[in-house]
Formats: sequence, structure tokens, C-alpha cells
Amino acid sequence: MGRFKPFETAPVPERAILVGVDLGSSRWSCDDSLAELGRLAETDGAVVVLTMKQRLDSPVPKTFIGKGKVEELVSYVRNLDADIVIFDDELTPSQQSNLERAVGEPVKIIDRTALILDIFGEHAKTKEGRLQVQLAQLQYVLPRLRGMWSHLVGEQTRGGIGSRFGQGESQLEVDRRLIRDRISTLRKELTVLEKRRGVQSKARWDSGVYRVSLVGYTNAGKSSLLNRLTGADVYARDELFATLDPTTRSLVLEEGRKLTLTDTVGFIQKLPTTLVESFKSTLAEARAADLLLLVVDASDQRWRDQMAAVVEILRDIDSDGIKRVLVLNKIDLLTQEQRLTLKTENPDAVLVSAEDGIGINNLLYRIGKEASEGDETITAMIPYSKGLLLKMCHERCQVIRERYVDEGLLATLKASERMRATLEPYRVNDELESNAAQ
Repeated sequence: MGRFKPFETAPVPERAILVGVDLGSSRWSCDDSLAELGRLAETDGAVVVLTMKQRLDSPVPKTFIGKGKVEELVSYVRNLDADIVIFDDELTPSQQSNLERAVGEPVKIIDRTALILDIFGEHAKTKEGRLQVQLAQLQYVLPRLRGMWSHLVGEQTRGGIGSRFGQGESQLEVDRRLIRDRISTLRKELTVLEKRRGVQSKARWDSGVYRVSLVGYTNAGKSSLLNRLTGADVYARDELFATLDPTTRSLVLEEGRKLTLTDTVGFIQKLPTTLVESFKSTLAEARAADLLLLVVDASDQRWRDQMAAVVEILRDIDSDGIKRVLVLNKIDLLTQEQRLTLKTENPDAVLVSAEDGIGINNLLYRIGKEASEGDETITAMIPYSKGLLLKMCHERCQVIRERYVDEGLLATLKASERMRATLEPYRVNDELESNAAQ
């Protein structure tokens, strides 16, 4: 008797066909957008076996792509043994239903929105993140329920006894009510969490600590940069949407000033509206920041288009008025000539490599410069009994000089408007200021 051969238990990757329509109206070319869709599919565990595209002036209302292209798609699905077809643009419920009928079971028809929602569902770890993803998923599924019960809804058309209480329609309404109830519950839970986050954010604001948020396209290296700057151990991998949940860490600059650094969810072009809406409480970290570090992958040829997509989303969440610094990351993947060209074309940007640590000191200097903008030099006599105030001065101000005298700490420092207001009762006159300088 031969040796027992164990069964293969590893999941078999789904075979995916990608479909895109070139409408000629997007900043992104159809090829670039489909390439990104392929990376999304691979992130979700699929294997891309074919990419199809069609040039149209506008999508076909019934099937999104033309009739001939649908027939071609059906042929490819059968010949390549595909499990799933992914469209690069959002399908209407009727388009999805018509395509499913044309292709036949068990092949799935989904769009970019459904794919991103699935990835978010896999990667969300915190309670708030999971609730936000659930809300977005249910809002996406709700208008698409009818297709799931079409075989039962059809029974109503036959008429006769009981036709007024169609089995499919009643089940459909039950499901709709359950989903609406769940959406309402999720919104209430998220409101509670948003209030809690608001209290935490207000506490940071009241503390006077300068707040910096990392924003950027997905896979631009924000988490790696956070780890490099703060010595944190945030999960970071070379994949799209590796991290979704915001992470805040403390950072102490060389001058002694303390600030907070927050890593936010990555953006992407064609980001589903339901996700932007659901993640508004998380994106509030970006809205509440004093400074945004706009991180881009400088090794990606499309980084300017990616940056434009990020700026557009920042505008949608009312964050476009916040001071920004462009951070060109991953320069370790560029030649010296490419780096010089980048610097020449973007003189205000900071070139860094979170992987190798190149340019990190320049970035810290730039953060310190932005944080101290608007600061004014004052001298204050802080009593020794005000220990908390002494600590605040060292954490939130740039101390130029200090001298311990009988009355307390005589300090000359650069302070922000909020800290100047706090220190106003302890400011000293010009004579003492000149003495402190001697």
C-alpha cells in the first residue's frame, strides 16, 4: 500500500479577469488604472489571468461594456476557467445583474468598489475600523439585494392565490429592513466612538502639543516613515492598504519640542464615496492637524497623479487649507541623477528614504521649522512650584537659554501663541531680559 498523500489545505487563489473602459476623461490612463486594479486584486489574494479594455464615449447602460465585448468576456471566462471578473469602475446594480446572467454561475462579477471594501474588511483591526468598513459594505450591498432573490421574486408574476404575498419580495423586504437596522446601529456606535476620538483630539489641542499627520497614497511608505521617525513598530508591508487604522506616536525634536505624529489611512484614486463617508471620523485626525506631511512614492512614475488624487480627497474632507510639506519617499530606488532632477523640479519638497534613513534629519529639521513658525522669543520667570508649567516649556517651546535663580527658572524661549498666553503672567521686563542674556 502506497504512502498516504496529504490533502492540500492552502487556499487556491481565485483566477481573475480585469475589465476597464477608457472614457478618455480621467487623469489616469486606462492602462495605469488597470495596473493598479491588478495590484488590488493581488492584495486580495487573486491571480490575474487576463486584462480586457474597451474604448467608449460613455458606458453602455445595460452591461457597462458593449454587447460584442460581453460575448468576448464570456468566451474568456470559459476558456481561462476564471472565477471572478473585476470591473475597474463602479457598476450599477442592474449592470452587475445583467453581466452575472450573461457570464453564468458560479463566476462572480464585482467592481473596484467591492474589491476595495473586501480588502478593507480584511485589514481593519480596531473596533472603529471594523465598524466603518461594515457600514460602507452594507451601504454598498443594500441597493444590490434584489438580484439575490430574483428566482423568488419571479414567482409573483405567475399570479393566482398568494401572489400578493410573493415569497421573494417578502424576503427581500425582510433583508432590507435588517440591513437598514444594522446601518442605523453602526452609525450610532460610530457616533459614540467619534465623540470619544473628539475628546482625545481636544485634549491634544488643549495641551498645546503640535500635531503632524502623515497623509498620502496607499503604499507610499507612511507607516515605514512613522516607524523611522518615532522608533515605533507599526505594521508596514509592500502592499496596498497594509494598514487602515490611525496610529499616533510622540516625537521629540532635537531642540526638545514634543509633538505628535499620526499615520492615517492611505488614499487611492476612485476611492468609494461610501468609504470616505464612513472613515470621516478617522480622517478627522488629518483635519485636526497643524501640519500635513504629504508622502508620495517618488519611485512610482505616476506619483504626481497619485498626489493629485490625495489633494482631491483632502479637499473633500475640508483639509486642503492646512499647511503641507511634500515628502518624496523611497529615493533609495532612484539614481543620483533622478534625485537631483526631483529636487530641482520640487525645491520645497523633502527627499527621504524611510527604508534607509536617507534625508530623515532634513525632514526633522523641516518639521521643526514649520512647528516654530509664528513663535516669538520671550523671557519668563517660572516659579519652582509650577512644575507642570516647567515641563510644558521644555516640551512645547524651544529653550534658548535658562538660568536657575532664587525665584525660579529664568528662561528665554521661543513660544507659540498659545504658550505665550499661558506664560503671560510670568513674563519679565526688559531689564531682567537683558540680565538673562549676560
